[in-house]
Amino acid sequence: MSLVLAAMLQAAALAGSAPAAGAVAQDAAPVEESYESQFQRARALATSGDAAQREQALALYAAMLARSPDNTDVLLARGRTYAWMGRHAEAETDLKAVVERKPDYADAWSALGDLYLWSDRPADAEAAYAHWVELAPDEPAALIARGRAHRAAGDLAGARADFDAAQAHGADAGEVARLQASLIMPSAAPDAMIGGEYRWQLRGGVDRTMFSGNRSDWTDAELSLRRRFSRGSLALETLRAHRFDQSDTAWALDGYASLWSRAYGNARYQRGPSDGILPRDAWRLELFQGVGQGWELSASIDHLRFDSDTEFYGVGVGRYFGNWYARYKLQHVPGAGSGSWSHRVVVRNYYRGDADDYVEVNASTGRSTDLDRNGGLVRDSHYAVGASWMHYFHPQWGFKLGAGYADDAGGYTEQDVSFYLYHRW
Repeated sequence: MSLVLAAMLQAAALAGSAPAAGAVAQDAAPVEESYESQFQRARALATSGDAAQREQALALYAAMLARSPDNTDVLLARGRTYAWMGRHAEAETDLKAVVERKPDYADAWSALGDLYLWSDRPADAEAAYAHWVELAPDEPAALIARGRAHRAAGDLAGARADFDAAQAHGADAGEVARLQASLIMPSAAPDAMIGGEYRWQLRGGVDRTMFSGNRSDWTDAELSLRRRFSRGSLALETLRAHRFDQSDTAWALDGYASLWSRAYGNARYQRGPSDGILPRDAWRLELFQGVGQGWELSASIDHLRFDSDTEFYGVGVGRYFGNWYARYKLQHVPGAGSGSWSHRVVVRNYYRGDADDYVEVNASTGRSTDLDRNGGLVRDSHYAVGASWMHYFHPQWGFKLGAGYADDAGGYTEQDVSFYLYHRW
C-alpha cells in the first residue's frame, strides 16, 4: 500500500511541474496572417465608409506593398480607397501605376475613369473608360460609365450612343430610360423635363399676386400637357389670367429640342385675345450652347404684341457643378435713349442628385418679362426675390411651391405665392 501511495504522490508532483496547455500556446510564435486574409480585411475596412477604418485599410495596404511593391491588386485597392477619401492625387498615382504595368487590366481603367469623373475631369474620364470599353466591349457597365463621362463633358450625342449600346448589351431598360431622359432635358428649364421612362406630363397650377395699396390682386392659372420625344419635348398650354378686374384666356405651344453637339433650343408661341390684359401674340426663341467644362451660354429674343410691339434681347451664362446650377441673365429692351436693362440670377440645388427634385432661389432687378409664369407681362421692379421647391413625392406625382416679393418701380410692393401639381406617365 505504501508503494502505491508513493507512486501516486510522485505522479502528482510531475503533473504540477508540467506547463499548462495554455502556457504553451501563449509562448509559441503567432501564426502569420495569410495574404488573402489580410487583403480581405483591408478591403472590408476600406468599403466601410468610416474615415478611421479607411486609414487602417491604407496602413494594411502599405504593409502589403512593402513586402510586394509590384502587387497591382493591392495598388488598385489602395488607389480606389484614396479616391473614395477624396485624395485624388495619391489615387491617380496608384491607379496610373497599375494601368502602366497592366494595360489590359479592365478594373483598373474603370477605377481610373471613376477618379477622373469624381474630380471633375470628364475628358480624362472618357479616355479611361474608352480603354475599359475596348477591353470589355459587351459589358453594359463600361458603356454606361463612358456615357456618363460624355454627358459630363457635354457630348450628348456620344452619351446617347453609349446608353443605347448598353441597353443593346443587356442593361436595365428603366435605368437606360432615366439616363436618356437626363440628356434631353436642359437643366436651365427643369419644368420642361419628364423624368425616367415617362413620356407624358400634365401640369396644373395657380399663381396669386397681392399688392400694396388699393391695387386688386391678380390670379393666374395654367394647365399644360407635355409630350417627350427622342430629342426634345412639346407642350400645349392654356392660360387664364384675372388682372385689373378683367379676365383673359390664351393658349401656347412650348417646345425644347436637342440641336447639334452640346446645344439645345426653346421655341414658344402664345396666342391671346385681340384686345385685353394678355398679349395678342407672344413668342420666344432661346438657344443654349455648352462650352468648356460645365459652362453654358445662351441668347434669347422675346416678342410681345399688344397695341404696339415690345422686344427683349437677352444673353446668359450658366454653370453646372455637382448638384448645383447657377445662371445669370442680362436682358435689354430697346427704347428711348439707351433703352432699359434687367438682371436676373438663379441658383438651384438638385438635393436628391436627380433632375426631379430641387430648391431654387432667384433675384432680379429692372424691366423684364417671363412668358412661362405671367403669360406675357412686362414687369419693372427696383428688385425682386423669390424661392421655389420642386418635389416628387411619388414616381408619378409631384408638386412645386413658390413665393416671391418685389419692390415695383410703380411705387407699390407685391407678394406672390404659387402652387403647381405634376402628374407623369
